[in-house]
Amino acid sequence: MTARIVPVSAIPSIDSVRPAGESRAGGSFADVFAGAVRNVEAYGRNASASVERFLSGEGEELHSTVLATQRAEMAFELFLQMRNKVVSAYQEIMRMQM
Repeated sequence: MTARIVPVSAIPSIDSVRPAGESRAGGSFADVFAGAVRNVEAYGRNASASVERFLSGEGEELHSTVLATQRAEMAFELFLQMRNKVVSAYQEIMRMQM
């Protein structure tokens, strides 16, 4: 019995870190940040669940497990880079003389 090959879904764009239903100009920084954290956590939970299913032999394919873990890693790296940029911008603003 061979498994059917399914297409790989597209990697979400940077717009996916914005909470659903908000426009580009809308929402506070706290809302955007909380939405980004929720998305990164969701990718991590999906990856953990996929690994658990694979290790327990529940029919999870190796390639889908690897893709889920890579997606979670990429989402975390993107979030980390965004955080670094925000901290850098904040530090630059604090160095300005008034």
